[in-house]
Amino acid sequence: MSKIKKWILGVVGVLLIGISVGFQSNFFEIAKQIDIYTTMFKELNMLYIDEVNPAKLNQKAMNHMLQSLDPYTVFFDEQGIEDARIAATGEYGGIGTLVDFKNNSLVVKELLKDSPAEGAGIKPGDKILKIDAISVKDFDEKGAATLLNGLPNTTVNLVLERQNKTFEVTVTRKKIDISPVPYFTMLNNEVGYISFVKFNESASAEVKKAFLELKDQGMKKLIIDVRSNPGGLLNEAVKITNFFIPKDKIVVTTKGKIEKFNETFKTQQEPLDLEIPISILINNRSASASEILAGSLQDYDRAVIVGERSFGKGLVQQYRELSYGTQMKLTISKYYTPSGRCIQELDYTNRDDNGNIPKFSDKGREKYKTAVGRTVYGGGGILPDITLQKPETTKTTEILLNSEAFFNYVTNYFYENKTIEDPSKFNLSLNQYENLRNYLAKNHHNFETETETEFKKANEKALTENLHSNLSAVYKQVLETIQSEKLKELDKNKEEIIDKLTEEIVKRYYFVEGVYQQKAKFDPVISKAVNLLNSPEYQKILKN
Repeated sequence: MSKIKKWILGVVGVLLIGISVGFQSNFFEIAKQIDIYTTMFKELNMLYIDEVNPAKLNQKAMNHMLQSLDPYTVFFDEQGIEDARIAATGEYGGIGTLVDFKNNSLVVKELLKDSPAEGAGIKPGDKILKIDAISVKDFDEKGAATLLNGLPNTTVNLVLERQNKTFEVTVTRKKIDISPVPYFTMLNNEVGYISFVKFNESASAEVKKAFLELKDQGMKKLIIDVRSNPGGLLNEAVKITNFFIPKDKIVVTTKGKIEKFNETFKTQQEPLDLEIPISILINNRSASASEILAGSLQDYDRAVIVGERSFGKGLVQQYRELSYGTQMKLTISKYYTPSGRCIQELDYTNRDDNGNIPKFSDKGREKYKTAVGRTVYGGGGILPDITLQKPETTKTTEILLNSEAFFNYVTNYFYENKTIEDPSKFNLSLNQYENLRNYLAKNHHNFETETETEFKKANEKALTENLHSNLSAVYKQVLETIQSEKLKELDKNKEEIIDKLTEEIVKRYYFVEGVYQQKAKFDPVISKAVNLLNSPEYQKILKN
């Protein structure tokens, strides 16, 4: 054997030994940590002074561990698996309500159109106190909410509270289908519009159905609205992209640590339409599959993207079966659009000791080329071809829009106004913002910023340490100043708050369908897209 062959064999041997040692080392470390955890858990269970719930304690430990990786890697118990199935399919047996657990009761946040709950007279804002003979306060949020679901054609008896009055209803459950396309219409003689809220198992079929119906009505140009669409099933994004690009084109590629899980997703069918001009609407809450749809059509110069930079979720998850009927959904790869760009924004791997997560876009965004040579950018979401500027949403506004005060204001409006105009005619003025602001000034306790919460904690601490004798007047003055500044901070986002208020009010009377019916008439982003499709600027953008 020649010296060269001996040298090559020697190098290969060293590499194989190194790899083997590396695997053994990893497996030993895993076994070691599991053994430490098991022995610690046994000692806790046997010797801790109070009784411990092994399942609850272990689930908290697992959840905390997985949350330290990224928000998408999660453990599912048996009920969690069912919730994930509902999210994927959009189907379940229930009464058709979205609920939130607050103050030992389930608050009805939203009703689905034509649902059993609507038929039984249930309204958003109602508090569910009992489900059959079971008191809601004895359960946590997840446990209480699941009691509402069950087999179709079975009944459930509910005790509810509405505006301080208690009443009972009996509701017959049925199969609930959550449509991913709540509304579609012709905006004028040529431009069709499809609102699209989730990539579940029926997404591509519903989008196709809407598209073909609009074509029958004379549609020559199309707007697809995926603003605030959080994504969902990747294969549905591929199918919908396929409607507008040729067969056998790459839509998305996934790459991860384990090569056998790497995949390239190509279009499998003949397209519906290769010529129709398309505009995709996105915002900072358009994520995952929404970004695949927008990014792939942008890369093929097949659509003009309008709106705000998207969320930037370029991570792919896979479900893995675990023991005792449980599952884990874990991040296994990143996805890449046809031009080769990954649009992941947050770098979870390199978060600092304080939990701060850096952004890939902070290091600069790499340039890529579309099919005709236009420049697009990786990292940090999909950048629209036409970016519509708006004031940055303040932290205070975010808190308001998710607050009990905002929800209660809409509930009060609903009971003070038995009817409103048709969604295509309903549009709130800025005067309504002042009414909301006045309401918030009297209900600060239902709308607290982090500053208020921490300041109140500091005052309580001062009371326990007997440092409050001269602080009472100062505390009240400073708290009032903080609350005044809080309201001023909202003024920076007047239009956004009015838009959200309009949505929530319309939803009370006309459901999600009505929200998009109203937007089709008054939304300035939709108007911009219509004007774009009707102007030479559309082709100019796509031809670079």
